[in-house]
Amino acid sequence: MTTLVAISPPQPARPAWLRAPAPVGQNYRELKNLIEGLGLHTVCESAACPNVGECWNHRTATFMILGNVCTRRCGFCAVQKGAPQAVDYDEPRRVAEAVAAMGLRFAVITSVNRDDRADGGAELFALTVRAIRERVPGCGVELLVPDFQGSHAAMDIVMAAAPDVLNHNTETVPRLYRQVRLGARYQRSLDMLAYAKSIAPGTPVKSGMMLGLGETRDEVLAVMRDLRAHGVDILTLGQYLRPSPKHLPIVRYVPPAEFDGLRRDGYEMGFAHVESGPLVRSSYHAAESLTPATAS
Repeated sequence: MTTLVAISPPQPARPAWLRAPAPVGQNYRELKNLIEGLGLHTVCESAACPNVGECWNHRTATFMILGNVCTRRCGFCAVQKGAPQAVDYDEPRRVAEAVAAMGLRFAVITSVNRDDRADGGAELFALTVRAIRERVPGCGVELLVPDFQGSHAAMDIVMAAAPDVLNHNTETVPRLYRQVRLGARYQRSLDMLAYAKSIAPGTPVKSGMMLGLGETRDEVLAVMRDLRAHGVDILTLGQYLRPSPKHLPIVRYVPPAEFDGLRRDGYEMGFAHVESGPLVRSSYHAAESLTPATAS
């Protein structure tokens, strides 16, 4: 009997201009030891971010709360999938301790999806914001949240903690959702972004996409217009990088000139700030994006 084996399509050669600095240096080592010593997780490491060397050497990091095991199986993401861990209610205190030790003036907090919880983990986001504000007064906080399965009550909990920026990524175009964001819904993500803006109009709302998964330029522009129509102020666009052969293949590498063009398109649409480039990720230059967004 002949056994059929699924073969991944050949991957395009990685271009010379797509290079990130290696994660080395004294600040990187100190930060790694600090985070490990406090029993914390960062999306920088768990999601294999290419900017971990640059960001950690500038003493910035995106903390990932609610454990490091996700209840969803998105085709692009390197974070571990499986049965969720017990909620650690001491985690907000330890995140605040790390923020203080790092001397941060701006912190980014994200999480795994916690579809096992009625509030999707919203309570822990709010507790973490308050812990940081108590320990490090004046520190700005951006929250990169999941879709909470469309729960407005969960978003109410998050926004009541008054984050400086509310971020939720749409990740890709609607046509590719079933492959890229298993368990997510495009319209649901738009609804949650619009709802966050409606209950806190003065808080900048942010979203981002990965490119190179097979989307067309027209599809990207359509999503950008949808995001503006739903109250999004800050946009990030970056190149999808395949974490392993088990993840979705890269269809193409988007050249820097195309990212530059999309940045210009974004500003013409009215976004207050646009980060667009091959190595851009949702928390890249997060603090720098806040000033133009609050001024708009």
